[in-house]
Amino acid sequence: MAKFLNTSATNYFLEELIKEARDRLILISPFLKLNDRMKELLADKNRLKIDVRVVYGKSELQPEEVSWLKELPYVRTSFCKNLHAKCYLNEELCIITSLNLYEFSQVNNNEMGVLIRRSEDAELYRDAYEEAQRLIRISDEVRISMERVPQQADESKGDDEDGGAKLTSSKLAQKLGLKTPALIEQLVESGFLEQRDGKHYLTTQGKDAGGEFRMSPKFGPYFLWPETFRP
Repeated sequence: MAKFLNTSATNYFLEELIKEARDRLILISPFLKLNDRMKELLADKNRLKIDVRVVYGKSELQPEEVSWLKELPYVRTSFCKNLHAKCYLNEELCIITSLNLYEFSQVNNNEMGVLIRRSEDAELYRDAYEEAQRLIRISDEVRISMERVPQQADESKGDDEDGGAKLTSSKLAQKLGLKTPALIEQLVESGFLEQRDGKHYLTTQGKDAGGEFRMSPKFGPYFLWPETFRP
């Protein structure tokens, strides 16, 4: 059964929801402006390699957010046009509330919300989770370097010059049972990619292994890899 939350309870359970996330964390809020406490909590999730998705929609990323998020490869951000929903989920809890993410830990506003536990309201939790996934799907994922992620490319294979098929980094990660940030980290450690100024570049070793750099006019840069490639 859903639980009513007042202002202080919303803040308390939102912090608990973030801290208790063990597999995934979804934060949907129109404004992406993070206070020190929220940064501390998200940095901890990044250290634990928890998949974090943040969806925002009312303004572009501020320079201070960009600088900070560059250091968190497991925290991915997406821009959703006309977003007004405020919804926060982990694998077991969901909060639907009037509280914006940037207002977390503040008590000067009067807020309301409801807490949904998956163990008690499985259908309600599922409906909220599926809507959150829909918002993620219709959003434009934004690289912390301020480049757009090639979503169209991520959903398909690219053709190489010899007519064979190659996989984007996200598809290769999925095939290997990894999350994309973990694969990128392996590619850097193995010398197939190098990171400079917050961006990734294909190395000579990466090119010799069949890696390709591509540029989408709409979504920006991405990489393709042979289907049989293993970092």
